[in-house]
Amino acid sequence: MKQRSMVRRLRNAALASFLVSVALPQAATATPTGAAAEGVQVPAGQQLMLETVGRGLITYECRARKEASGQFEWGFLGPDAVLTDRGGKSVGRYFGPPATWEHADGSKVTGTQLATAPAGAGNIPLQLVKANPATGMGAMREVSYIQRMATQGGVAPTQACTADNLGQKTQVQYQADYLFYRSV
Repeated sequence: MKQRSMVRRLRNAALASFLVSVALPQAATATPTGAAAEGVQVPAGQQLMLETVGRGLITYECRARKEASGQFEWGFLGPDAVLTDRGGKSVGRYFGPPATWEHADGSKVTGTQLATAPAGAGNIPLQLVKANPATGMGAMREVSYIQRMATQGGVAPTQACTADNLGQKTQVQYQADYLFYRSV
């Protein structure tokens, strides 16, 4: 009886291990599709070359609204995030303005936003960026497009922005996947 129970547990563990080994590599390298990526898909002829996770802070400043006298809003100042690979190893950073992705090898790329798509309440939008020519001869050299996906947090503060705190800067935490593509 004990032996059959042990064999069953080993068989279940082996099956679970096999399923994880098959499913995880595909999930980790899959290009986002469907409703979540609608509007921010990269054009045909692009190949995923680097996947990173950005974790850091976005800074906002309480400012007077340009189009409405006597009204105030939180204005985006810029990000400051560490980029890691899927294993958690630091491979670079993302900062701005201007929005700049810098690899640990010193190569950098900036870009122009082409599109955004909603990412759910409390999350900054998904984004598609057309890369400018990179500086440096490293990993960022061939980047043509960048997708920001799987965003978490990062939206403007919910605290009031008024004349009393005009000029106040506040940082909010965020996380996002940054997917880098090259032309093929």
